[in-house]
Amino acid sequence: MKASCQSFVIHYGNFLFKYRNVVFPLVLVALLFGFRPLPPLDNTDDGLGMDILGFFISAMGEGVRIAVIGLAYIKRGGLNKRVHADTLVREGIFAHCRNPLYLGNLLILFGLFLIHNNPWVYILGLGFFLTAYAAIVMAEEFYLEGKFGADYQDYCRRVNRWLPQLRGLRKTLRSMQFNWRRAVAKDYASTYSWMVLALLVMGYESLPLPLTEKDIFWINGLCVIFVLLTTIFAIARYLKKSGYLTEKKG
Repeated sequence: MKASCQSFVIHYGNFLFKYRNVVFPLVLVALLFGFRPLPPLDNTDDGLGMDILGFFISAMGEGVRIAVIGLAYIKRGGLNKRVHADTLVREGIFAHCRNPLYLGNLLILFGLFLIHNNPWVYILGLGFFLTAYAAIVMAEEFYLEGKFGADYQDYCRRVNRWLPQLRGLRKTLRSMQFNWRRAVAKDYASTYSWMVLALLVMGYESLPLPLTEKDIFWINGLCVIFVLLTTIFAIARYLKKSGYLTEKKG
C-alpha cells in the first residue's frame, strides 16, 4: 500500500474511532429502517428461521464480547476519544485474536443484517462496517507499533488479526478468573441496544396492513420480550449505579 493511501486510511480510522459512538448507530439505524426487511426467497416460514439464525449469530458475537471483557479487558474508548494504550494486553482472548471485540461487533451486525435480509442492507452495511473496522484497526496498529515496537511486532507474528486461534483456548479460559461484575457493568447497555434493534426489525417485518391474527400474536410476543429485556436492563443499571458491580480489589 502506498504511503499516501495508508496515511489516508489511518486518518479515516482515527476519525471513526473518535466518532464511532455517533456514526455507527446512525448508519445502522438508517440501514435497518431505511430499507424494508424482506423474508427469505422461499418464504416457507415467514422469515422466522432467518430471524432465529440471525439472532443466534448476534448472540455468538455478544458471547465473544463478554468473554473478552470478563477475562482481560482493554479500554475501548482510548484516551480523550483517541487511540491509546497504557500496556500491551496479550492475555485472555487477546492471546487468540488481536481484535476480538471488533470481531464480536461484526458478528452482531451480521446477525442483525440476516434478520433484516434486504440485499441493500447486506451490500451497504457490510461494505461500510467492514471497511470502517479495517480502518480503525490500521490506525490502532500504527499507534501500537509506534509505542510498543518490537513487542507488538512479535505479538502480531504470533496472533492473527481477525481469525481466532482455537488452540489453547480451553486452557486460557480455565486459567483465568472470569470477572462477571465487569462484564455486566461494561456491556449491559450495548447488549440491550442490539437486542432491542433485533426486536424492532422483527416487528417491522409484520407492519404491512392489514395485520393478520398471526401477525398480532407475533407482535405481542415481541412486546413481552421487550418488557423483559427492559426490566433486566433497569436492574443491571441499578446494580451499576449502586456500586454493586464495582470490581473488587485485593
